[in-house]
Amino acid sequence: MILDIQRQTDRSLQTIHQRISVTFGYEVHFTKGLFQLDNPLLARIVAAGENTPKQAIAIVDAGLLPYHQELIAQLTAYAQQHSNALRLAAVSVVPGGEAAKNDPQAVEKIQQLIHQTGLCRHSYILAIGGGAVLDMVGYAAATAHRGIRLIRVPTTVLAQNDSGVGVKNGIDAFGKKNFLGTFAPPYAVLNDSDFLPSLSDRDWRSGIAEAIKVALIKDASFFELIETRTSALVRRDMNAMQQLIYRCAQLHLEHIANSGDPFEMGSSRPLDFGHWAAHKLEQLTNYSLRHGEAVAIGMALDSTYSYLLGLLSHREWQQILHLLEALGFALYVPQMRQDRLFQGLAEFREHLGGELTLMLLQEIGQGIEVHEVDPLLYTEAISILADRGKEVGSRKSELTDC
Repeated sequence: MILDIQRQTDRSLQTIHQRISVTFGYEVHFTKGLFQLDNPLLARIVAAGENTPKQAIAIVDAGLLPYHQELIAQLTAYAQQHSNALRLAAVSVVPGGEAAKNDPQAVEKIQQLIHQTGLCRHSYILAIGGGAVLDMVGYAAATAHRGIRLIRVPTTVLAQNDSGVGVKNGIDAFGKKNFLGTFAPPYAVLNDSDFLPSLSDRDWRSGIAEAIKVALIKDASFFELIETRTSALVRRDMNAMQQLIYRCAQLHLEHIANSGDPFEMGSSRPLDFGHWAAHKLEQLTNYSLRHGEAVAIGMALDSTYSYLLGLLSHREWQQILHLLEALGFALYVPQMRQDRLFQGLAEFREHLGGELTLMLLQEIGQGIEVHEVDPLLYTEAISILADRGKEVGSRKSELTDC
């Protein structure tokens, strides 16, 4: 056999075909008082299938601490109480919000901590915070030792129903959203509703945008449910919000599992409806827009464009805009007039790979992919939203005067 191989030239050697199938599985849990000493969930997850305590570090979003001042003490006490399962080697506090994803040193600092504490691939990193912190910590976890077990503890609506339950991580670079990142499913996701009451109104509302997004492209009945619960969501009814988070997370996870492309190897990204403009608007506003606020604007823009193309009915187009406004979202910002907004299309195509693929709407609950756009029609859509914004502003002023 060896002689046969030696006689063959490089051109005559047969191709060796390799095919690997890897199955990923993780659970998304819903709980209350995650770090209360009598809540066994975290300890049970860490101890599953293990005979000895596992080492862990915790990375905490600094934005939590003014509202949850005992969080680090609770976390330390929890680890001591459940020392048969968990050994907490270190706790590190990092800046929250998009600043976490725009500081290249943030990832390196976490990787240094992993090195200093001697974590191995079977150790755990607890990421506790909003979506941006989870993205950044996830990237650090995925690249240290080629992957350390990550347990996400999302603390915002948006993180609990969307970004925190998915399989992606990343940081911003070169002025582009999520330019660096990996696909790496978490070990587990632990949604604790106790974190939600302390959110600002903006952060409470922002996460609802992602639920509307998934409803618009996946589930008309979910959109109707959000419509019927609008008043409850505006007055911050916890039961209404928990139902929204659960259904949104469920639809998100079903898409990842059943789309046939969980790691986005193709050019289609239906869950990014409204996101080409959203990502660029975040940058153009120097991240003064929350991600969910930018997504709401992006959805309004793409819904309006869908209507102008003749894809979406006038009634459903207005229904979408009305819901966004009723929840308190602005549908226009001046930065939409900048020519640089349309650079977002090129950056979106680069991020997808290959062909530009945008998700538009045929009707509520049913999307349609297109591969080219009409910039003039998008400009008209922007003008429509700008005029609508003026009208909404005028009505608010009249009510204030009264």
